[in-house]
Amino acid sequence: MTATTKNKTITKVRTPGRPKKTIKRSDFLMIRLTPTEKMLIEGRAKNAGLKASEWFRRAAKSAKIVPRFTPEETGWFRILAGVANNLNQLTHLAHVAGLFTLAMKCQSILKQVEDLLTKLRHHDG
Repeated sequence: MTATTKNKTITKVRTPGRPKKTIKRSDFLMIRLTPTEKMLIEGRAKNAGLKASEWFRRAAKSAKIVPRFTPEETGWFRILAGVANNLNQLTHLAHVAGLFTLAMKCQSILKQVEDLLTKLRHHDG
């Protein structure tokens, strides 16, 4: 390729081979898949007109990760664990002492447990 500028001839020298990539991918991430998962990913990549690795990169970038439990729900589980511990202690004491008042306290704690479980059930939907 030549270009003429005011009686000067400039010759651009082309370097042979493939041009350098602008983004060099040098790190590897190894994952294990079942044959079904691999077929699913390859099928989706083919439908999108991409290689499986490129489809996987794009899917990973655009994925929205939802925490398993919200901080509020985690707090409910902690409360539930504490209530369960109290109930266990009261039940043991009722067996040992045989007191009627302990039965009333156990019923109160059971009501708290039922309320927390109701909150958790309705919060999932």
